[in-house]
Amino acid sequence: MKQKSLQPFIWLSIAAAVVTILLKFHAYRVTGSMGFLSDALESFVNLFAAIFAFVMLRLAQKPADEKHEFGHSKAEYFSSATEGALILIASFSIIWSAAPRLVNPHPIDNIHAGLFFSLLASVVNLAVGGLLIRIGKRRRSLLLEANGRHLMTDVWTSMGVMAGIVIVRFTGWYIIDPIIAILVAIHIVYIGYKLISRSASGLMDASIPEEDLQRITAYLDSLREKQIQYHSLLTRVAGQRKFIILHVLVPGEWTVKKGHDHADEIEETIVKMFDEPVTVHTHLEPVEDPVSMRDIGIDRQEIDPRKIDYHL
Repeated sequence: MKQKSLQPFIWLSIAAAVVTILLKFHAYRVTGSMGFLSDALESFVNLFAAIFAFVMLRLAQKPADEKHEFGHSKAEYFSSATEGALILIASFSIIWSAAPRLVNPHPIDNIHAGLFFSLLASVVNLAVGGLLIRIGKRRRSLLLEANGRHLMTDVWTSMGVMAGIVIVRFTGWYIIDPIIAILVAIHIVYIGYKLISRSASGLMDASIPEEDLQRITAYLDSLREKQIQYHSLLTRVAGQRKFIILHVLVPGEWTVKKGHDHADEIEETIVKMFDEPVTVHTHLEPVEDPVSMRDIGIDRQEIDPRKIDYHL
């Protein structure tokens, strides 16, 4: 199934990052607030992550070749992991910059102007981030969804920073400014950890989501009425693409063509269950032959036929 390109959305993310960097650094320049500086530094990460995502997306969408016969879809995980790592780096940079202000708090100038430019940047991130998350979920793109969630995290951190600046405005407690910056940094450490964790799971060939697996098994179970059973159902996700492998057991008296036709129908039906790319491989076996039980699972092994559940 040919997928529409996601590249225009990455370009939109890059444009949003450039705009918010300009707005937030201007807010920092006119106020001298560490909170606004921490917000601006995170937007720099957004820009770098969006550019890296664009490069990885182009790689992920390349067709399979002789050296990568299963395609390049896992490239998305490298982008998501890198984005998580960049978030961690940015958070520690924020803490490093804000810590001295805990000892020597500085006054904040032009608070109203800083709040205006920061709010404008948040509106940009809110609109673009929400769009990227929706499209990422619809297209099953971890890369796009991660980029969108990063922008939404930026919105929340910006709101926290602005709330802190408002408190400073009415109380004169300038120490709140670096405290807010450090709290922002701690929050985005958690976001970075989640992105890295999801990427690691994908690189280790995680199975498809449980709800997708249940749809497949429900369909396969219904084939018993046609004298078709199955076992050794194995799945994995690589970026936007799903890989599904299973053994189809049919009566040995069937002709090769009849068995093959049913296997083709099974593959086509499973592919049509999903909007994203799916690769399905079936292995045809005679249900009566004990040899069929020697290759259940990823490693070929002989199983006592009396202990087999043919629906696995």
